Amino acid sequence: MAEDREILREIWEGRLPVCFTLATEEVSTPIAPDPFYLMVPRLTYFPLVTDKVRRHFVRCVVPEKHDNEMWLEFEKFPLKWHYPIGLIYDLLVTNSELPWQITVHFDKYPDNKLLKCPSKDVVESHLMHSLKEADALKHKSHIMALMQERDHKQLWLGLLHDRFDQFWSANRKLMEHSAEDGFRYIPFRLYAPQLTSKPFMQYLVKSIENEKRLTLEDLLQRANLNFESKGPFQVVIHGIDLPLETPLQWISEHLSYPDNFLHLCIRYSSP
Repeated sequence: MAEDREILREIWEGRLPVCFTLATEEVSTPIAPDPFYLMVPRLTYFPLVTDKVRRHFVRCVVPEKHDNEMWLEFEKFPLKWHYPIGLIYDLLVTNSELPWQITVHFDKYPDNKLLKCPSKDVVESHLMHSLKEADALKHKSHIMALMQERDHKQLWLGLLHDRFDQFWSANRKLMEHSAEDGFRYIPFRLYAPQLTSKPFMQYLVKSIENEKRLTLEDLLQRANLNFESKGPFQVVIHGIDLPLETPLQWISEHLSYPDNFLHLCIRYSSP
């Protein structure tokens, strides 16, 4: 449907204004560099959009650190590059203040907290692994296996170059299903840091069960967590507060990230 395609494009066009600042203790020039401002797509990953940030700041750190891997931090939290940018924001930023203030580092890479990402090839491998995992849940891996190498490349290049039509011309194959059955299982990850020590929760949930279309509320009930224990909560994706009665099949088709997973954040109002 045309209106559904418009929803896909609106999600794709989601942007966040970010103010990048070099860590004070790493400035080696007499005058600290100006902050670097960037509008970044919510759907992508930081290593795909921060080349300009690196070039802006690297000249202001000591030469022996010029080749170090750059990493980012927000309020003492190292930012996981393998999480989509929009997910990181929805997880960590509670006051919604913009632009998002992020600190840039070239020193003391936190190996115990972040995976290494020496090149964009690593991001591509991560994306393809996630797509295959999602396809295993949705279609028993049939679609990714049938797709040609050029389709896989089209998915990657569409995301890398921020090209909606290029990405979705391949990704629509991964969203196909029979109207009666929907996806076999819904690929999702549920982030509830206030309720569990796990980075995220993931379990098997069908889109249709006993001819009933399951909703977001059904998905939450199967988590066996007391979501109301800390007061009123929202389920957020792409900055959107999702109604609990929304069908899971619709959410999966229209609100999944490019890795084909729903990254759902439980958020509570600040006290």
